[in-house]
Amino acid sequence: MGKLIIRSHEEFEKHVGMELGVSEFMTITQDQINKFADATFDHQWIHVDEERAKREGAFGSTIAHGYLTLSLLAHMWDEIIQVENIKMLVNYGIDSFKFNQPVLVNSRIRTRVKLRSISNLRGISKVQLDVLMEIDGNRKPAFEGIVTFLYHFIQ
Repeated sequence: MGKLIIRSHEEFEKHVGMELGVSEFMTITQDQINKFADATFDHQWIHVDEERAKREGAFGSTIAHGYLTLSLLAHMWDEIIQVENIKMLVNYGIDSFKFNQPVLVNSRIRTRVKLRSISNLRGISKVQLDVLMEIDGNRKPAFEGIVTFLYHFIQ
């Protein structure tokens, strides 16, 4: 299935309450985790010390930072949808977010997105999405919550 293509506020509105799509699976590597740790100065051993995580950790391996998985949302959203005819897209908010399950190194993850609501704020489309990150082979999602974007469509 290809990307959903949206060209206007009105086209977005037609999908309220519907699933917009599911991203491709992506494998979380130790290299990604280490680079994220370097970028955010979060070198907690459960993320970066493979031997200690195997020996002492509750999960038997290192785990991805919760915020690493969240930061992948932009990439995965881009795999699901192509919004055209816009001047700008702005990240606006994250609500009711919960990290349900740790993502172990080498896990495969993907994101499922449903359009919760859309409203017109004086020509700017406020889009609220229900997002859920699945872990391949795990019934509990890595996270779930509501993400809000502002789309500035060209009039």
